[in-house]
Amino acid sequence: MLSKKTKYAIKALVILGKNKDLPPMQISKIAEEERIPKKFLEQILLDLRNAGYLYSKKGAGGGYSLNKDPNEIFLVDILRITDGPIALVPCASHKFYHKCDECKQETTCGIRDVFVDLHNAALKILSETSISDIINREKVLIFNN
Repeated sequence: MLSKKTKYAIKALVILGKNKDLPPMQISKIAEEERIPKKFLEQILLDLRNAGYLYSKKGAGGGYSLNKDPNEIFLVDILRITDGPIALVPCASHKFYHKCDECKQETTCGIRDVFVDLHNAALKILSETSISDIINREKVLIFNN
């Protein structure tokens, strides 16, 4: 299940992407518009800034803005920043791999084999989906409803 931290991070990046040509947005405005607890959002935005995805400006006219184009911000990277490993079992992870303690033989483990396939399929979608794609999907959904 997607954590609230990750969902809020994506929501914040989407609203910043929609407003990329405007002055930086204040945390309170993002929190209010996206219904995200302000204190929680502060930590999320700090993590994203430290990872290089956001720019922050202090003082009058300050706030947050994207440091990258929305086409260059992929969900796979945001999930790793906010939640760490994407794989559901550690032996299926590429970047955070470690052998399961109870596993006798990894190469013949049917459970691992299924979850490696699942991980690879999820990774493909997440690696190809950008914040810009989310923004465009929302436009289509609004138009169709």
